[in-house]
Amino acid sequence: MSKQPLAKSSSPAPRSAVHPLEFLLWGFLVSVFMLFAGLTSAYMVRRADGNWLDFQLPGAFALSTVLVVVSTLSLEFARKSARRNEFPALRAYLGGTGLLGLAFLASQLYAYRQCTDQGIFLVGNPSGSFLYVLSGMHALHIAAAILAVGVMLYKAFRLDIHSKSLLGIRLLAIFWHFLTVLWLYLYAFLWWMH
Repeated sequence: MSKQPLAKSSSPAPRSAVHPLEFLLWGFLVSVFMLFAGLTSAYMVRRADGNWLDFQLPGAFALSTVLVVVSTLSLEFARKSARRNEFPALRAYLGGTGLLGLAFLASQLYAYRQCTDQGIFLVGNPSGSFLYVLSGMHALHIAAAILAVGVMLYKAFRLDIHSKSLLGIRLLAIFWHFLTVLWLYLYAFLWWMH
């Protein structure tokens, strides 16, 4: 009895591929990171040049920080609910995430009011300008993420998000968590510099 050699499989071993939309999202997030890295670098260089007004960082930024951290936790609970096909919880957590995002934007507007009460405006001293630009650019990204939450909430009511269709909520989570980490960095940076 002759032994025949085992035939080698010509197909490569399966590997987990990154979805093209996730790849595009990561490319976008790298560009957003580079934007903020450039802005914070410019902040440090411009501050060293002089003619810099020191002022108290708005207290509302601390509230913004709490809101964005709680919102990212809410979105994680939404993801877990989607994986378990718990549709009422999914809708509630997505709605909560959106409301917390809106509260974040409101706290940013309140922070700007605190700045104007101190005599710090967008136009004037570069220290104020940088504060408005850094926080304002971040707020614009949060506004875009809130729109994405709205789309996901609509899909949750249509039952288009479930344990076998998680790409959309995964992409939203990546974007939202990135913005949370980015805000934590910006808040720590601004707090340290003031």
